[in-house]
This record gives sequence, structure tokens and C-alpha cells, in this order.
Amino acid sequence: MKRRTLLIGALPLAVQRQVQAALNFPHDFGAHPLQAIEWWYLTGLLGDRDGAPPRFGYQLTFFRLPGPAAADHPSPLAAKHLLLGHVALSDLSAKKQRHAQRLLRTLPGAVHARVGECDLKLRDWTLKREGDGYRAAFSGPGFALELELASPDAPLLQGDAGVSRKGPHDDQFSHYYSRPQLLTQAALRLDGTRHSLAGRAWLDHEWSDKVLGEAAGWDWLGINLNDGRALTLFQLRRKDGSRHWAGGSLRTPGQADRSFSPDEVQMTATRHWASPATGARYPVEWRLKSPAGEMLLRAAFDAQEIDARHSSGLVYWEGVAQLLDREKRSLGAGYLELTGYAGRPPLL
Repeated sequence: MKRRTLLIGALPLAVQRQVQAALNFPHDFGAHPLQAIEWWYLTGLLGDRDGAPPRFGYQLTFFRLPGPAAADHPSPLAAKHLLLGHVALSDLSAKKQRHAQRLLRTLPGAVHARVGECDLKLRDWTLKREGDGYRAAFSGPGFALELELASPDAPLLQGDAGVSRKGPHDDQFSHYYSRPQLLTQAALRLDGTRHSLAGRAWLDHEWSDKVLGEAAGWDWLGINLNDGRALTLFQLRRKDGSRHWAGGSLRTPGQADRSFSPDEVQMTATRHWASPATGARYPVEWRLKSPAGEMLLRAAFDAQEIDARHSSGLVYWEGVAQLLDREKRSLGAGYLELTGYAGRPPLL
């Protein structure tokens, strides 16, 4: 609490009011319509049972943005907010990814991001908190996935009590929490065949008025480790590729959550993959160093680029990645996200 008080005292008064209001659950599970950008990001791995080798990975992301209509417009049909959705399914044995995207204005009963609770709907793509867990459903080319997610632990507050710094300036921060190690039961219909699956998932929820600042992209990973820990690492990059900022966290069962300062995080790319579709060159293998130790990260397969130019205008790499120790023994798995390699993310 002392660190958080010092941080708040160093911020401008207008920003202090935002920080002091965060985080308040269950209200902050829901939407924050006064913020410039907000997203809910669910990823996970699924096998024949929890702990079995994963067969599939998935992504479900909702973005909320202000729409062109005035916030005080009297019509319930006015485009006061926009909801964007990205979904993807990675078939690990086939090394094939399928993905889809949507962009719609909020509409009563059909498209919404509720205030006060996690309840998102983009037609038949949904994410909703129920009790101590969540339910989600979405579909894409040749697949439909339904998920039941149990959250045994409290939210992991990223940064300093949920205030995640994104640069050296006072106004470069977001509100950010995670729900790692979500126990998952799933029903997947893939090309007409039904699969009953289980696994672990990761949910992020982040909102801000200014995230990137002068950065041109970011590298982020969220990994559920086999021993129950959860590791977050990220770095923001300038246009010339140099690092602008970095951070992360480690959750260890039975211990206090640990946040990382920029000088505690090293992320070094060791192999790249060039997309034949866009020509973008993505770092798909990494050497990592943080208070969690020295580790290796590698993509489960290379071709996990997502072209979402018809919704967010963004082309990025988002996919399953495996975490290894220095002897290349498995430590866990999760998702790696790489943006800015095919142009600066237009949303931010």
C-alpha cells in the first residue's frame, strides 16, 4: 500500500482520481465507457483432459471503443460505442489456425458490453461472468466452441495494485488485471465432429486512455505453468525496434503476487518467422530473464498470424507458445502476442 500511495501522489490530480477509483470488484469486471479503449482477452489450451497434452489453443477478444455518436445521444440505437471481436482456433497437430473478426455498434439485446459486470455479447459471441467463473461461446470457419471456466483464485492485479505502467511519463498507464489458471471444460465442434475437452485458460481485462504513448508495438506473453504458477511478461517497442518499457508479474500459489520493474525484465528474440501473406517478420522464439528465472519460449507453430484489417485495422501474431527451462524441459504453455511488426496498431 505504501508503494501504491507514493505512485498515486506522483501523478497529476486528474489521473490520481482515476487511479484511486481502481480497482473495485465486481464493478471493474464490467465496461468502463468513459475510457478511450478497453479489451477483454481470453486464451487457453485444450486437451482430452486437464493436464493432458494440448490439442487446441483458442483466442476470444472483445474491444470496446467510443463510437461516432455523442455519449448523450438520446436514441438507444445511436452508435455511442463500437464492439470489435477477434476469435481464433489453433489446431496444434495440423499446425493450422482459423480466425474470424467482427465490428458492430452496440445494439440493445444484440451487441453490448455491460457496466458493472463482465457481460459481453457480439451477436452469438459471448463472455459472461457467472458466480466464481465464466461462460464463453464463439464460432469461426468450420468450428464452434463453448467454454465453462472456473476461477479458483482472486484477480491478479498487474503492476501496482492494478495500475500497470506503460512508460516513464505520468499519464502512461492502464488499469489491468488477469485471471490465470482458469480450470476449463469445453465442447468443440470442428468440421462436424464434436470434441469434449479440458484445460487451462487465461483472461485479461485492460482499459486506458493512453497505453502505447510513443511506442510502436509490443511483445506480450501470459503463461500458465505446470506447477500452478502464472507468468506475465511484456515489452513496448519504439519505431526503431528498441525497448521503450517493460514489465510483468509472477503468481506463485501460497505467496504474494510479484510485479516486475522494467530493469528486471529481459526479452531477447532468438528466431524469426516471415509471413508469406504479409511479409511481416515476427520473433517466434525468445530467451527470457526475469525474477521468475531464465527461460525459453517458442511458438507451437509459426503460422499464427491474424489479419484483422476489416475490424481493428490490425495485423498481428497471436498464438500458442511453450515455455521451457534452459535444458528445454517443459515448464508450461500459454499465449504469445506480437504487434507492430506489420505496422503500428491503429487502435492505439
